[in-house]
Amino acid sequence: MRTTPRILTLVLTLLGIQLAWLAAPAYACGCGAMIPSGQQQVRVDREVSVVRWDGRQEQIVMSLTVAGTADRAAWIMPVPHRATVRLGDPRLFDQLREQTAPEHRTRYYFWPRSGDWPFASGDDGASAAAPPSAGAGVGVVSRQRLGPFDVARLTADDPAALSDWLHRNGFALPARLAQALQPYVDRHWEYVAIRLAPQSTHTPLYGALDPLHLTFAADAPVYPMRLSRLAANPQSLGLYLLAAHRMEPRTSIGGERPKVTFAGRVRDPWGPLAEISHGTEYLTALDQEFPVPSRIDGDHELRRTATDRTYREVVYSYRLREIAGLPAWLVATGGGLTALAAVIAVWTVRATRRTSRAPVPNL
Repeated sequence: MRTTPRILTLVLTLLGIQLAWLAAPAYACGCGAMIPSGQQQVRVDREVSVVRWDGRQEQIVMSLTVAGTADRAAWIMPVPHRATVRLGDPRLFDQLREQTAPEHRTRYYFWPRSGDWPFASGDDGASAAAPPSAGAGVGVVSRQRLGPFDVARLTADDPAALSDWLHRNGFALPARLAQALQPYVDRHWEYVAIRLAPQSTHTPLYGALDPLHLTFAADAPVYPMRLSRLAANPQSLGLYLLAAHRMEPRTSIGGERPKVTFAGRVRDPWGPLAEISHGTEYLTALDQEFPVPSRIDGDHELRRTATDRTYREVVYSYRLREIAGLPAWLVATGGGLTALAAVIAVWTVRATRRTSRAPVPNL
């Protein structure tokens, strides 16, 4: 009977650990750092970004899908040079999905499989986005309101000073994130701080946010990812790369190997896609997963691939081959059995006739 209190204590301890883990906010997202307000929680479920590079200037258009209990959140994005910021056009991502959609092909099979008659057991369901005083160590380049976003462009030579400024201006910056900013401070990068405060208060952030469009000078294309190592949950990144040639990341930076889903020229662009792809018509689409964000060890440095070989993902659906609406195997086997039965019948009739015509021996 003494073991019962011990078991109960162990169960309660494990439950407490699990609840504490669930309550931990996901501070980082693939593009920078998503910071909830106070003790609220926010999670970036999916990040999709467009990176355009023409050899001198880089543009990044980001679309984040978030969920959680927070009605306000902040987002910090390091950039190598001074950036301009504006709202992006959500239609851009719809057009890119159409451009890079996989090709669908059908493969037929002859013999029935599980789910086909006579093995079917019923319907199995599915088929096959004037500045205030900064204080020492931080410079405020500008402060602007873009829809639901309060955007501040900052410079900083001290992560602690940047942390103080963000805190005093309504941003909550964890101490560990300030430490993670040190490599950017050492390289004299600048920062785009974005506070998301929707018009309707007390409504949790959920779904795709309005995309943001950043433009800055770049000696080489880069997609900032280092801060994502602080994320509490696995990260998922989708990248559309627009350049004069096919592009790729130099390394996987601690995630799974980036998967190419499309590579080729942009076809008949219009609207926002025509605007951003002008002069950079080669499109490369990548997907990458980061199961253990703490392993992320840098930013995505992008480079030209050895060739501009085109590629489109192919998705196969499998169907049982039919003839006139009937399974081909049934028609073939049924026809074969019918033919065999006919042969047997003919052979039997002929054998019977030969027997009946045979002369009766004289006794």
